[in-house]
Amino acid sequence: MENKFEKIPKELFEFAQLDAVLHDKKMETKARGFFADAFLRFKKNKSSVVAAWIIGLLVLFAILSPIVSSYTIKDKDVIYQNYPPYVEKMAKKGYNFLNGGKVLTSQNEQSLDKWHAIGKETGMDPVLAILGTEEVESKYRGQIRVTKYYKLKLNQYFAVGIRTQTFSYEEFADIQRFQDETGIQVIYPWVEAKDIAGIDNDPAIWYQVKDSKGTPVKDENGDWIPAYSSNAAIEGAPYTSQRIEGDPGDWIYSVHKSGAVSARFCYYNYYIYKNGHEPRYVFGTNVMGQDLFMAIGVGARFSLVFAVLVSAINLFIGAIYGAIQGYYGGKIDLIMDRIVDVLSGLPFIVCVTLFQLHLSSKVGVVGSFLFAYILTGWIGMSALVRKQFYRFKGQEYVLAARTLGASDKRLMFKHIFPNSMGTIITSCALVIPGVINSETNMTYLNIVNLSEFAGTTIGTLMSQGQGVATTSPHAMIFPAIFISLLLISFNLFGNGLRDAFNPSTRGMED
Repeated sequence: MENKFEKIPKELFEFAQLDAVLHDKKMETKARGFFADAFLRFKKNKSSVVAAWIIGLLVLFAILSPIVSSYTIKDKDVIYQNYPPYVEKMAKKGYNFLNGGKVLTSQNEQSLDKWHAIGKETGMDPVLAILGTEEVESKYRGQIRVTKYYKLKLNQYFAVGIRTQTFSYEEFADIQRFQDETGIQVIYPWVEAKDIAGIDNDPAIWYQVKDSKGTPVKDENGDWIPAYSSNAAIEGAPYTSQRIEGDPGDWIYSVHKSGAVSARFCYYNYYIYKNGHEPRYVFGTNVMGQDLFMAIGVGARFSLVFAVLVSAINLFIGAIYGAIQGYYGGKIDLIMDRIVDVLSGLPFIVCVTLFQLHLSSKVGVVGSFLFAYILTGWIGMSALVRKQFYRFKGQEYVLAARTLGASDKRLMFKHIFPNSMGTIITSCALVIPGVINSETNMTYLNIVNLSEFAGTTIGTLMSQGQGVATTSPHAMIFPAIFISLLLISFNLFGNGLRDAFNPSTRGMED
């Protein structure tokens, strides 16, 4: 048989490191810890990284929105309820968003005249655009009558226009001082019902009308003819402040009423008088007249803090309970498992309802709600830890540590528990959105009312918005978008943590 090595030249055979002294070489790279390695693997999961950024932004929003908002949770406007998003700078620059716009259909000629008349009187025309017209034919006393209807986009904040309210003499005088200092007209001349065809339920009518429908009488130039009262017999509070343009000096600005004074006033300007600034509702308002931008932040704060607290408590209880079950096994595991079976049979919604009815009076609404979560919430964590302990307690490194005299406590929490950390951390990350979701459901269904303690919650805002979803969709959309982004991001983030902390993938490259 031919020897293949005979064909290799002898000069190629050389001894390596002949007579050399060999030493251990220092590692050229730094040792990488478990968490550093997990972080590097986590960064490779792009969807989880994006989800982490979104969570960070949402948390930052929850912290900052109540701070940067001009309002608090106690600020409620009785007029601006379920009003669309509005920022005065955007509206004045003519942008098609954040302008308080709302589309109204089937507006007749009298309605269009009234909206334009509000702009004529106050200087703030609510008509943003005429989106379309429609002519409808109808029979009236045997004749065909054609009625024109308009589809309008109105600035809801300007459309409030003029209202009538009773003021104390002190507030009426204070408003006059405000007018003199700022030049903003709040009080407008009085209009008697007899001068506007008996229309006494619409303070926006300041012009002469032909009939009770509000058809205006216009001059030869097509302008409205004022119907302001100059009746000297009308007694009102002294008015020494600025007057509107065109006032001959004898128009009446108030009338006495039951120890107070009744007056017509521009609500938009009155809002500035009361709050010191124009309306600023980036997300609009809710059914309570609260700033939705601020309310979402307040509700999110509570949800996040509550979810993290529940997750931490359930992790602590479940980790200890599951560790004991999984490590000792046998009869101890059997007895503890039966306790878990009993508790897991209790429906969560029943526990929450019963605790709210019977325990909340003693420990408070939040305390009873927290206790309902803790009663059964740790069961899933304990089952997870138990499974991990059964998986790792028979491994060689555990047997070696036991042979060297390690105690049960050291074996459980020094050797076995760290190897289960990836699964446990992932589970904790997924518990948080689970708690937020169930808390939102409970408050949405009004089983739990946390508004007194937290101010409001995302579930409460969604519940309020549901009733006006067709007329004011923003009241439902913005809280729903926030909670959806939060839950989806947490789930993607948890998936990334699961892969990053999985010991079997350590050191693997894509």
